[in-house]
Amino acid sequence: MSITKESELIGMKKVSDVVAYTLKEMKNFARPGMTTKELDNFGAGILKDFGAKSAPFAVYKFPGWTCISIDNEFCHGIPSTKKIIKEGDLINIDVSAELDGFWSDNGASFVMGEDKNGHQKLVDASKEILQKGINYIKGGVRISDIGHLIETEAKRRGFKVIKNLTGHGVGRSLHEEPSEIANFKDRFNRTRFKKNSVVAIETFISTHSTHAVTLNDGWTMVGNKGGYMAQHEHTIVVTDNKPIILTEKNAIWD
Repeated sequence: MSITKESELIGMKKVSDVVAYTLKEMKNFARPGMTTKELDNFGAGILKDFGAKSAPFAVYKFPGWTCISIDNEFCHGIPSTKKIIKEGDLINIDVSAELDGFWSDNGASFVMGEDKNGHQKLVDASKEILQKGINYIKGGVRISDIGHLIETEAKRRGFKVIKNLTGHGVGRSLHEEPSEIANFKDRFNRTRFKKNSVVAIETFISTHSTHAVTLNDGWTMVGNKGGYMAQHEHTIVVTDNKPIILTEKNAIWD
């Protein structure tokens, strides 16, 4: 969407605060021995308290309120009573919701407790690359230039990017134009970021794979060549200068 009046910015800030707070609290609540369903229910309670609706459930009938992926699951992991969080796991939580007709989206990967399996370097790369990419965005910048920056930074750190997962426009629905904000330089995409537009910028940084494939459950995605992936996401408003980061309360850069 494009912000055209103050009430729209207020609405976007409100729903973005909700998803950001929910993500931060879920991350803080997670602990070894907990099932991903228990963690999902905790997040669902926060959304409900704010009067917000889970976006993946509302739009896609996703079998959970938030997406929680563990280790080699890249994204869209289904919360389950059979999935138990362990010390050292690589966890990704993606929280998106609707409130009063406005939609916002954010996500984060993190290591559960002690980094026993050496995932922290990947997590840090994803966070740092997202920050670099967002700081470069302003009205008139080519979307493909941000993809080029993300891929270049990933390669410099010894990682790859997932090419079939992208950021997207957001605001009056969960997915809007621009429909694809890729993590690589898509030479066919000549579109530019527009001032006052609302977009969800995401990093998809991986150790081995370049594409994500869907498992038989119809939701969970893993790498085409295995390995691990870290994702971080903010919803922002594009300006003539540095963007307004609507989901900053998730504290993923703290």
